[in-house]
Amino acid sequence: MTVNSNVLRSDSTDGAVAYPLDPLSGAEIEAAAAIIMNSEYATATIKFVMISLAEPAKTPALTFEGAGRVPRRALATMYDAAAKLVYEAIVDLGARVIDAWKPVPGRFPSYLVEHMTGVEEKVREDPRWQEAMRKRGVTDFSLAMIDPWPAGYYGPQDHYDNSPLICRPLTFMRAAPSEHGYARPVEGLIVTFDLDAMKVIDIEDHGVVPFPPTAGNYSEKFMFDPNNRPAFSAFRDDVKPIEITQPDGPSFTVDGWRVQWQKWSMRVGFTPREGIVLHEIAYTDRGQTRPIVYRASLSEMVVPYGDTAPTHWNKNVFDMGEVGMGFSANPLTLGCDCLGEIFYFDGTVNDSSGAAVTIPNAICMHEEDYGISWKHTDFRTGEVEVRRSRRLVISMICTVGNYEYGFFWYFYNDASIEVEVKLSGVLTTGAVAEGEDPRWGKMVAPGVYGPNHQHFFNFRLDMSIDGAGNSVYEVDSIPEPDPALNPHHNAWITRDTLVASEADGARDWDWSTGRYWKIANPSKRNELGSPVAYKLTPKDVVPVMVQEGSYIHDRARFVQHNLWVTRYDAAELYAAGDYMYQSADMQGLPQYIADDAPLEDTDIVVWYTVGAHHVVRPEDWPVMPCAYTGFHLKPVGFFDGNPALDLPPSPPKPCHSHHAGLPVADVAGES
Repeated sequence: MTVNSNVLRSDSTDGAVAYPLDPLSGAEIEAAAAIIMNSEYATATIKFVMISLAEPAKTPALTFEGAGRVPRRALATMYDAAAKLVYEAIVDLGARVIDAWKPVPGRFPSYLVEHMTGVEEKVREDPRWQEAMRKRGVTDFSLAMIDPWPAGYYGPQDHYDNSPLICRPLTFMRAAPSEHGYARPVEGLIVTFDLDAMKVIDIEDHGVVPFPPTAGNYSEKFMFDPNNRPAFSAFRDDVKPIEITQPDGPSFTVDGWRVQWQKWSMRVGFTPREGIVLHEIAYTDRGQTRPIVYRASLSEMVVPYGDTAPTHWNKNVFDMGEVGMGFSANPLTLGCDCLGEIFYFDGTVNDSSGAAVTIPNAICMHEEDYGISWKHTDFRTGEVEVRRSRRLVISMICTVGNYEYGFFWYFYNDASIEVEVKLSGVLTTGAVAEGEDPRWGKMVAPGVYGPNHQHFFNFRLDMSIDGAGNSVYEVDSIPEPDPALNPHHNAWITRDTLVASEADGARDWDWSTGRYWKIANPSKRNELGSPVAYKLTPKDVVPVMVQEGSYIHDRARFVQHNLWVTRYDAAELYAAGDYMYQSADMQGLPQYIADDAPLEDTDIVVWYTVGAHHVVRPEDWPVMPCAYTGFHLKPVGFFDGNPALDLPPSPPKPCHSHHAGLPVADVAGES
């Protein structure tokens, strides 16, 4: 593996003039916190939840190139446990003043940094928890893993007026230090924990279930233990090395946070809540830079569980809005998360005191060969033309408790875009007594089962197809509706339906019509006279098992439709609302479309939800092979022909050819 040692650090703008959309540097984060703490608004009990860039308003040109100086401002979210209030502040970093200060009553914040690290210690010290563990034969409490799961919602007692900020930790037991604790879940034990006071409020014990009998370790030091399940005798010895080299270096260039790759250009960003944010995505077509997406990011995700057992029924974590994808980003320095010539961006977040915390190598960027882009063989002449496809990959991997989520943005040299989520890590597990069969899950090892669950990810795409005036059409393929025009019963057409206003903005995929959605600019035409457009095509669509009448139904309304279209509003960034922690009321997209704003030829935002339907398998244990889901954005009439036509042929080069019955030879081939 060749790794580029030139690592961009997100604090590299310290002392320099930052582009208006660049993430806050570490110095800017700490300056924002200091300005607030030195102001009249400061209290001894206020803590910082998130500090990120307060993005400037869009310009008519959809770029800040040549726009002159734009003030750098920070958006700070804070929580005062004593006042039980969330506050928001806008801080002008240059003038060192607070431009706006707003209390947000009736809402809870996402996790503070210490919530993820301090809960385990406090639960382990609680006598009631210790007594419950003794009932299960546990005396060495140091081996307990206590995951601080967000509270979910149990009912009105969890409402803001009646409850502190809480979480409901789950306990797992290692058999020895560094073992895989998720193999031994403590079933039936529910802790309610006060995050304001950092103490246990209550313990529910629904009865002792024996610990599963076998280990589930997957690291090298445990791999070949015969007591492990599954156990192997050795690593495979037939895996030959693959080396990816780029002798002339990568094809992309990086200037601060701006990336250019072949005909693509964009600005990479990072926030504590969203993680990767991409701005000003554009494509250069015959010398003209054409905007496609102004801002793209993950907007929310939720993991509802379909198990009614006491330990599992309330699990419905909004990992982004309740924890933060940026906070959860891995430093990609161990192992080979990416192969090739790699460029890393650091991510900078804050702790609860307002100090900057750098996550080194939080975002990975590299190129990948992706097989054939296009090919044709003229069978009469034997002439062959073929071009290789390549893609630029911008990715991050986030660990939230037991699960890993990889978020991958792919840019292809045929001007298409793909978004892919890779799901890995460890199942959240339950235990059953010997001989029992779980009704709402599947066994993965003796005594261990994985509950039925789903993962939903909503992506916010602030579209700008050749400008801000866009319209969205739902495109269905249907049999020719006029019998007189279809005498052979074989004809079919496509039907475009304009999504005219937000009242019609919640849309569902239809397998029977091969439905996709087209985002067009009615003011710009291609050489055939059609509006230029991109289409959004589903990759995987799963049924939504969240049922009306459940608490999660109202908390995660965005999962009820595959696609939503709204008129642009800078304040509408998150599909489930700004603050969903410990709240049962409907927020986010249903509210955004309530005013029924017109959507034709205007500045629109497309929100797309992808899902993963997880009925677990023994093969998902003890660590899960990656599952994949996502979607594509493809040009449809945006260009006057194949945009990959100008890809150069690959030069002739030796390749290793293996023929049955013949010795291996180096054969020169042209691709």
